[in-house]
Amino acid sequence: MPDDMVDDHIRGVNHALAAGWRVLESGGSALDAVEEAVVIMEDDETFDAGRGSFLNRDGRVQLDALIMDGSTLRAGGVGCVEHLRNPIRAARKILSESPHVYFVGEGAEKFAAEHGVPLCKNEDLVIPREVEHLRKYQAELAERDSKQDGNDLFAANSADSHDATISHDTVGAVALDKAGNISAATSTGGTLNKAPGRLGDSSLIGCGCYADNESAAASTTGWGEPIMKLVLAKWTADRIAAGNLPEWSAQEAMNYLKQRVNGHGGIIVLNTQGQIGIAHNTPRMAYAYKTIKKEEAGVERSS
Repeated sequence: MPDDMVDDHIRGVNHALAAGWRVLESGGSALDAVEEAVVIMEDDETFDAGRGSFLNRDGRVQLDALIMDGSTLRAGGVGCVEHLRNPIRAARKILSESPHVYFVGEGAEKFAAEHGVPLCKNEDLVIPREVEHLRKYQAELAERDSKQDGNDLFAANSADSHDATISHDTVGAVALDKAGNISAATSTGGTLNKAPGRLGDSSLIGCGCYADNESAAASTTGWGEPIMKLVLAKWTADRIAAGNLPEWSAQEAMNYLKQRVNGHGGIIVLNTQGQIGIAHNTPRMAYAYKTIKKEEAGVERSS
């Protein structure tokens, strides 16, 4: 998170918080609340979701999203979509109106259009900031590659494609409603300069998103490949089902991510008692939460 974008991040998560809380305050479901919160962040160019997302290697936006209902374990996900401003809307339609769980690419876009979710041009999702971001990053890669001999080239490319200094900025939300149900949602544009067709953790059940009334709701952000290998959202929920507090489980998940696969990221967790956990092993992570008794927002910094 660049220094000059910290305020934008705090403002963005606050707007998302307000949208989600309005749903809950009016008696709406946790499922509706997380959807509305994520839509706000997909529409905010600050984040790596919806318009303003990182561009892939071909200079296009490809989006992934998942939403999950803890009361029924129903879920809806989309992957590698290029013509949806709000992929979380399509994911919700899949959850509510399809016997399936997951659609990708053109099939996902066709399903969305058939169920009232408007399509857009890919160019509508691309902003100048990210065009320049990709240009500079690819130029740096080309310069580094030119300095490597044949034996080192693959290793250099592999490391650069998962550069820990690159912001990931995936967005997510978790909520508990008056009926005692929890839900989670996650949406992302993936990593900068990713290979076309690459799918990260965000839209995979149990990896970047999970919700079960018998354990917890969780949403992750960060480097997707290590998170997928650990099925980290489900792993964290299982710790809570075993009796651990969300606060402890979230931090334990980040320690596990780093120690087991040298991954980096962050996680938000919520159980049906309204207890929350927020943790990350990156330099910064923007967050906001609200209960009947308390509201807080900010950017957590690692010590």
